[in-house]
Amino acid sequence: MKNISKTFIIFFVAMIVIASLLSLFDTSSSSQKVEISLGELAGKIKAGEVEKIEVRTNELKVLLKDKTQEIAYKESVQSLNEALVNYGVTNDELRDTNIVIKGETGWQYWLSVILPFLLPFILIVAFIFFVSRQVQGVNKKAMSFGQSEAKAEKPEDAKKHKVKFDQVAGAKEAKMELEEIVQFLEHPKKFIDLGAKIPKGVLLIGPPGCGKTLLARAVAGEAGVPFFYVSGSEFVEMFVGVGASRVRSLFEKAKKNAPCIVFLDELDAVGRRRGTGLGGSHDEREQTLNQILVEMDGFEPNEGVIVLAATNRPDVLDPALLRPGRFDRRVTVDLPDLKDREEILKIHALGKPLAADVKLNVVAARTPGFSGADLANLLNEAAILAAKNNKKQVSMNEILESIDKVMIGPERKSRMLSEKEKKITAYHEAGHAVVAHMLPNADPVHKISIISRGQAGGYTIKLPTEDKHMHSYSEFLDDMAVLLGGYAAEKLIFGEITTGATSDLKRATDTAKDLVMLYGMSKKLGPRTFGEREELIFLGREISEQRDYSEKLAEKIDGEVADFVNEAYKNATNILSKGREALEKVTESLLEKEVLEREDFEKIVGVKPINQETKKSINQESKETLE
Repeated sequence: MKNISKTFIIFFVAMIVIASLLSLFDTSSSSQKVEISLGELAGKIKAGEVEKIEVRTNELKVLLKDKTQEIAYKESVQSLNEALVNYGVTNDELRDTNIVIKGETGWQYWLSVILPFLLPFILIVAFIFFVSRQVQGVNKKAMSFGQSEAKAEKPEDAKKHKVKFDQVAGAKEAKMELEEIVQFLEHPKKFIDLGAKIPKGVLLIGPPGCGKTLLARAVAGEAGVPFFYVSGSEFVEMFVGVGASRVRSLFEKAKKNAPCIVFLDELDAVGRRRGTGLGGSHDEREQTLNQILVEMDGFEPNEGVIVLAATNRPDVLDPALLRPGRFDRRVTVDLPDLKDREEILKIHALGKPLAADVKLNVVAARTPGFSGADLANLLNEAAILAAKNNKKQVSMNEILESIDKVMIGPERKSRMLSEKEKKITAYHEAGHAVVAHMLPNADPVHKISIISRGQAGGYTIKLPTEDKHMHSYSEFLDDMAVLLGGYAAEKLIFGEITTGATSDLKRATDTAKDLVMLYGMSKKLGPRTFGEREELIFLGREISEQRDYSEKLAEKIDGEVADFVNEAYKNATNILSKGREALEKVTESLLEKEVLEREDFEKIVGVKPINQETKKSINQESKETLE
């Protein structure tokens, strides 16, 4: 309706403009002439003032002897001679007057007679035509409501933006799995001769930002086949049945272009486990999922169509999706390790002028746990910061500043701490750092700051020397002690604590709960887990924990969690009491400089002890043990 109204207004304005032009044209032709009556014309003929009369139908153009022009009109059915005779003009006077008869011919006739009628008619017809076209478009769109809106990318269309495997850094195992799919699409005969069948579906699993979508595009780029990509959320509409209809439409298009690849991003939007009872028997997501299951492996064969899907929530997917014959393969795309991060940084550094002091291997070591998207964002933030500082190159300072910004948040210069709060924050962060430095199983301290960032009043960054995939019991104990290092420092120095330790206490308590209930590391309760966690399927969030243990065991679990936290606190207090001098020196340096890098920190406290004998000497004075 909006387009129709717009068309109507355009045509209405056009008709007014054309009518105005025609009226101007008509008036311009007679603007220099004076209109007189037939009686006045007869009087001027009698007086001998008329030199020539030009007759054009009922219009009389009169040229006087003084070279002025006048215009008069007569009746169409009456001749000029009869009209003038009736006004008393004699035949002799008529013969002395030059009377010229002209007919309406040529373009002037069409312009003055037919065009004023024809042009509005053409405009009205054109208006009706365009309005009907738009109405048909609306009807067509309404009738195609159930058609798939998947975006298609053909090989010839993707040459400019084609992605290859060599442009995807890291994820070596994932690329090896997907290269087999490419080989089957390129050379299917050698597989068919051995009786091998092409996998119908490949599920890419991994945390957000690890490159699942990029890998799917690389498969299409390497194979050179049509590529259809659609998000799982695009199947779900407010009308029941639309999602299933769009799935049918998508696979119909794919079969016509086989062999091809269909990429379903965020599969968990429609692929969640069925039968939860929360959406009713006619839940739209269930109908859409049912149709996907049928299209992938149903009664009709589905040859030449490979379905790639990506999700970061494989735990909520319906089991029917994951069975062989549908998603035959599950490819895990993990967070990049140290070497992969360096390769990813090299790719994202292309097009960014880096200064000579930038060492990407150092940046990779400072960013454990970063995904590919995080690393891209990191270098982008560094480039923005360099441009903001009017620099021509991105230096290491901008990159290190951007690491803190991405990890913790932007620097809050407007948040000014009082001298007392600044001192408390300095002791708190120094407590974290000193405890982490003295515990062998804790990661080395890389940076300490009392400048507010994000929600933190200050922060201490610990980074592992190598990538870790498993964590030991001793590491958890040391990490809890480090978390409570700030709490212990406040209590030791000021005799009371502040709200600044709230987050540390929560994280330490959660770690203790996981040790007891999830990892089976409690020596009192033994190697077992406690509780079955249930999730709300539609929200993907944990809503309850089903107890599989008695109230008596629950009391023991609470006691064991408390013991873990208390022991960590005592361990941190013991370390800070023995290292009071180091704590004071680090705090003094923080109050002076506000930021301490690893080199500055180790100049104060020395090189981090890493042998087990040091750990035993630290723990030997603890009065209570976890035994």
